[in-house]
Amino acid sequence: MPAIEMTNASLAYRLSRSSGGTFKEYALNMLRRQIRYEQFWALTDVSLTVHPGEVLGVIGPNGAGKTTLMRLIAGVLQPNMGRVLTRGTVAPLIALSAGFNPELTAHENIVVYGALLGRDPNEMEKRVGRIIEWAGLEDFVDVPLRNYSSGMSARLGFSVATDIDPRILVVDEVLAVGDAAFRNKSRERMLELITGGAAVVLVSHQMPIIKRTADRVIWLDKGHLKMTGKPKEVIAAYEATT
Repeated sequence: MPAIEMTNASLAYRLSRSSGGTFKEYALNMLRRQIRYEQFWALTDVSLTVHPGEVLGVIGPNGAGKTTLMRLIAGVLQPNMGRVLTRGTVAPLIALSAGFNPELTAHENIVVYGALLGRDPNEMEKRVGRIIEWAGLEDFVDVPLRNYSSGMSARLGFSVATDIDPRILVVDEVLAVGDAAFRNKSRERMLELITGGAAVVLVSHQMPIIKRTADRVIWLDKGHLKMTGKPKEVIAAYEATT
């Protein structure tokens, strides 16, 4: 049974077409109901499945709909049309420090971020030690995150998201950030999860990573699913157009 099933999913954003050049003009137009909107379809009629233990690579140019696809799978957004069904816990590795509060310590952020991912705060308290140890931040557990480097925040975010065994990983360029030691460690952790049956959706502009990691690849273009197939074939077709 697939871990992810997306059936004819479409999603549109509402874009403002107001001609007001200043905030004051925009506010006045809003009060007068003169703001004009139009729909921008970020994804149109996309269907796909990902099975446990499978890695689906997602490629395409900027603006192709890759981030929207990931947000649908992660449950951050709901489609205007169609259906997105996931089976099991989802770990969205999209923006590793997006759920953190820079004024809170690492310890506090672990509990809060875990709650945002739907985990029990009491359980997260018990996991703080192992999460900090995996991230290699033992000396910074009580330091506010505003004093962290971007690499330290990324390590903490990855450690929190993958501390339990998620059944679905949604990954955006995570394997390309941080130092070499972090990249190797995160790859090893992902391989453990995949071997354990996790389904992975991997978005990257780095074709060598997609070729090395993905079992199948889809190519998105202007919100449409243009091609799906074996990594070498899809990547070759995509690179021929760039």
